[in-house]
Parts: sequence; C-alpha cells; structure tokens
Amino acid sequence: MRIIFYAGKGGVGKTTVSAATGLRCAELGHKTLIMSLDVAHSLADVFDLGSGLMDQGGGRPVEVAPRLWIQEIDLQKEIEANWGDIHTYITTILNTSGLDEVLAEELAILPGMEEISLLLHINHYRRSKRYDVILLDCAPTGEALRFISMPTSLEWYMKKVFKLERSLFKVSRPLLKSVSPVPLPDDTYFQNLERLYSRLEGVDALLHDPQVTTVRLVTNPEKIVIRETQRAFMYFCLYGLCIDGVVVNRVLPPSAGDDFFRDWRELQARYLAEIGEFFAPVPVRTLSLCRGEVLGVKGLEKLGRLLFEEEDPSRIFFQDNPYRFVKKDGKLHLSMKLPFVMKGEVELHKADDELIVRVGSFKKHVSLPRSFIRSQPVGARIEGDRLVVHFEGEAQAGERRPGKRR
Repeated sequence: MRIIFYAGKGGVGKTTVSAATGLRCAELGHKTLIMSLDVAHSLADVFDLGSGLMDQGGGRPVEVAPRLWIQEIDLQKEIEANWGDIHTYITTILNTSGLDEVLAEELAILPGMEEISLLLHINHYRRSKRYDVILLDCAPTGEALRFISMPTSLEWYMKKVFKLERSLFKVSRPLLKSVSPVPLPDDTYFQNLERLYSRLEGVDALLHDPQVTTVRLVTNPEKIVIRETQRAFMYFCLYGLCIDGVVVNRVLPPSAGDDFFRDWRELQARYLAEIGEFFAPVPVRTLSLCRGEVLGVKGLEKLGRLLFEEEDPSRIFFQDNPYRFVKKDGKLHLSMKLPFVMKGEVELHKADDELIVRVGSFKKHVSLPRSFIRSQPVGARIEGDRLVVHFEGEAQAGERRPGKRR
C-alpha cells in the first residue's frame, strides 16, 4: 500500500490536487482512497457531491468513481465507536464544574481525538489490504505536523506515564474518592486507552517507511506561500518523512497576455526559478491556473492527466534519508536533513535514549542507536541543507557541553 500526504499552506489547492491524483490513480487501475485530514472537510465539494451522499456514508468511505473512494471523518460517530469511557469521563468532569451538559459534551472533544481516529482507519486499511493507494488531504501545515507527531506522542505517554498513572490511581482511588471534588477515572478509562493504543500498533513505522509513505507539498508562486512551503519542507524532514515532490499550483498561462497579467507572469517566472533552486533535487511539477473552477469528476480527471501526463502518481518520485547516523574516526555524528534552517534556530537536548531537537515551536524526539546513547552531544554545525550533531563519550566529553542554541 502507498500512502501519500498532500500538504501545504491553507488555500493553495491541496484538496483539488489530491482529488485529481486520486482519479488518475484509479484510472490506472489502483484501488484508491482519499481521506480528508482537515476538520473543515471539502472533498465532497470538489467532487461536486451533494451533502446527502456523505451524510449517508456516516464517515465511512464513499465510492465516487470506479476504484475511487473518499472519506470524511464523522467525529461524533468516531467518539461513539472508539472513545466511549474516555469521552464520558471528561464530560462528567466538565459537567461537575458547572457547565451545561450539552456544552460539556462539546468541550470534551479534545485535540488529537480526530487525528487518532484517522490513524486507526489507516492502520485498519493496512491490515485488511483494502486499498492500493491512500491519499491524505492534509489540513494546513501546523495541524498536519500534529497528525504526524501523534503516534510518537502517544507512544511516549503510554511507555513513560500511563502505567505509573494507572498504578497510582489504583492505589489512591479508595482514599481520594471520598475527598476529591471531581470524579476520579475508574479502570475502564485506562482499559479504553490501552485498547486504542494496541489498535495503533505499527502505524508509526508505516508513516515513517519511505518505501510506503511520502509527502508532496502544494504551493503557489507567491513569496509568502513559498516561505511557508520551505518551512513545511524543513519540518516534515525533521519528523523523518520523505518528500518526493512539490506541486506549484495556479501558475498563470501564457494566454493571460494583457498588461495587467504581464507583471504577474514575470513575477511568477522569478518565483518558479527560485522554487526549482530551493527544493532541488526534489522534482517540481506545475499546474496552470484554469479558466474556471475545477469541480466534478471530468474536470478533475483532466487536471490529473495534465499534472502527471503518462506517469503513475503512486510511484515514488524521489527518495532521501533525512537521518544519518555515522561513526567516523572514532567519533559519532548525526546528520539530519533540515533545509532552510538558520543558525541559532535549533535547540538540542539529550534525554536518556533520545535527542530532542527543537526548531521554532516544533519539537522532535530522535531515537538514538545504542552507541549514541552512551555519548553526549558536544557541538553542531550546518552543512548545506543538513544539521550535523557531534557526539562524544562521557569520559571524552568531560565537562564540555554545548549551549542550547546552535
């Protein structure tokens, strides 16, 4: 099974490009599913479907063309199916605090519930081998990165906190029950969490397998959008995903020839040249601005052929390893692909068997091999589009420690 993320800034045309790709994959014989990762679903709109069809689907995949299905998650149904005791407990706490029951139920939908529900579906489709290709129509960049980081965050909680928290409540619940101003979670709450986690087993490895999962960034030839795309490129690399393509959407065609559009075309030509330099050697594809809205199967099929011509969209167009662990001359180095990162933007911190890398407001825990665990990071430098972190054994490093910002 192939998994392809279409990611980028809001409004650049990710949903349209995802839909066109899906139709092209289906046309070539692949059983294909397009899943919306955005809370504000628009997949049904781009296929020009009535809301009734998706309502009948109830959050399940709906066939929109031969060998092509689309899925927009119904969070309320997901809560009923997967989050029963957890949602009930949170609602009870909010209700106890004085909130109206209906409002408490709404506020008990916590950040991460939708992302985990989507991951459960992806893992189920992997195990059942139901589809050949899954296309993920991402929310804007920040939310897409949260989706990517969710399995790692949940794994950290389950391994580092969950067992201790469950044991503490088991011991202290009889004592605290009589004095606590709010209800305490019983063991069914923890059982529900454990079941959810077991159903996610393997999904993190799936998302980080470059033979299965790749990211394609959608952008427009505009300065602000390109800068956002550069940041998205860096952050997806930070999270260890392979980027195999960039799609530049809404390029003005030569036929837009009057004086008003001439300046825009010249500006776009300059930005297109920059995009080629910024993302090389990752392949860049362009889509011209259409004369009208692209809606429905026929328009999207035409767009898919324009975008990929005779190529199969499900193939991997580019591969590179964002992390490289190297031992050279008795010294250990971690080389991380972080394009566009600037000196002073990176913070490093080692905790047990992990190197914690923070770039801006995003943080990544990089699991270290055994030989690195016994060493400490003593310095870092930027080499081209890679951050190289140097490690030394504790006996060698002595009192030397790098400052937080490199």
